[in-house]
Amino acid sequence: MSQAFHTWKAENSMFSLSGQIALVTGGSQGIGRAIAQALAERGAEVAVMARSREKCEAVAAEAREFNRRALAIRADLTDAEDVRRAVAGVVAEFGGISILINNAAITRDGLMLRMPREDWESVVRTNLTGVFVVTQQALPLMVKARYGRIINLTSVAGQAGNAGQVNYAAAKAGLIGFTKSLAREYAARNITVNALAPGLIETPMTEAMSASARAAALAQIPLGRFGTDREVACAAAFLASPEASYITGQTFGVNGGLYL
Repeated sequence: MSQAFHTWKAENSMFSLSGQIALVTGGSQGIGRAIAQALAERGAEVAVMARSREKCEAVAAEAREFNRRALAIRADLTDAEDVRRAVAGVVAEFGGISILINNAAITRDGLMLRMPREDWESVVRTNLTGVFVVTQQALPLMVKARYGRIINLTSVAGQAGNAGQVNYAAAKAGLIGFTKSLAREYAARNITVNALAPGLIETPMTEAMSASARAAALAQIPLGRFGTDREVACAAAFLASPEASYITGQTFGVNGGLYL
């Protein structure tokens, strides 16, 4: 079994997701991959969606190591028809969707005065409109079942802002409002909607930071380290579980105290 996985039987403990069907967008790598792993560990069947089928299949194969059914789906969140077909494929395979993890996102960083409009629009189109599109396809399944868990991955940048990321921060801040509004709309249907706001997480992007930039970033984090994708994934698994049934409309920071 891959070293990325823990071998303990999480599905037999608290936060069991046995019998649940999860769709993870942007699930082919990084935080999305870690979330797909954590959900499979706890008993969920997992559909992994991203633009690269090959990468999705690798993550799905890891989920199958837990004797879970897993599906790899290629889809572009900026194409509504592509998303519709992808969600239909999940339903055909699994019969429904009870957990939706809206994780897919891109960055196109740059200072405001130098940012091409296309960089603004592409980030907002993927990171905010893409969430609207896939949620609108999955939500009727949850309404019919009168049960659902929607977890949106926002960012500390959406809470505090970040120089050079007006597009990314605006989209991620929009997700917080989206989360709160959707939570109000569908609470009566037993559908909870929450957001996770990671801070600085160990990823290839943070690994590429210069020593001086990394030191400056670490100086701002009370816990004195970057987080791991596993720590974000465990928070997502909790929010997806029955134990989180009285939590909705909230934004949970996984940031080591970077934003208090």
